[in-house]
Order: sequence, then structure tokens, then C-alpha cells
Amino acid sequence: QVQLVESGGGLVQAGGSLRLSCAASGRTFSTYVMGWFRQAPGKMRDFVAAIDWNTGTTYYADSVKGRFTISRDNAKKTMALQMNSLTPEDTAVYYCAAGGGPPASWPRISTYDYWGQGTQVTVSS
Repeated sequence: QVQLVESGGGLVQAGGSLRLSCAASGRTFSTYVMGWFRQAPGKMRDFVAAIDWNTGTTYYADSVKGRFTISRDNAKKTMALQMNSLTPEDTAVYYCAAGGGPPASWPRISTYDYWGQGTQVTVSS
């Protein structure tokens, strides 16, 4: 089993920044891709970004490209999502996820076996 715990959510004004963190523990060697998803009220859970745990290769949704940066610290078993130039449309619960699969599969929910509990991000206009 892999346990994931997110932190860093909160309330920010439009144009501001937030940094989310995800701490992984347990059998982390069984997973090699980690990702961030988000879910706004009444909407489906959407892919945000993913990173290969070993190579550092990243992949972003078009909606966040150029504004969000995903990173990982292998030694600390943590992953981060730096979010800049936030807009009200970024308001959602953000989930950390871990799993495995080829890069083409990273945007799919089914690629991920483990999920965190989520952290709320609210961007005010």
C-alpha cells in the first residue's frame, strides 16, 4: 500500500500563487508516476499534471501549462505543485495520486492506484 497526504491548499486572490505538497509513504517503489488531479463542484475529476518518479519527465494539462510546475524530491518522497497566476477557474479540490503506466496514460484516472484525501484550493476574483 501507498499512503498519500496533500497539504498547502487555501484561499488566494486571483493572480496569486499557492504551492501544494504531497507526501508519500509505504510501498512507494511499486509506483513510478505521480500526478495531480482536481475536481470542482459538480464536475468530473480532471488531470492537472504528472511526473515520472525516476526520470523527472513531466506532463501538463493545457489549461495549466505555463502556470503550474510539478516537481518531486526522491529523497524526501514528496511531490509539489507550484501554482502561479491563479484564476477562479482553478478553484477545486486537488488530489495527489500515484500509479504506473506509459506517459500516454498519465491523464487517465485509471492509471493511478493510490489517492490522497484532497486539499481545497479556492481562488477569489
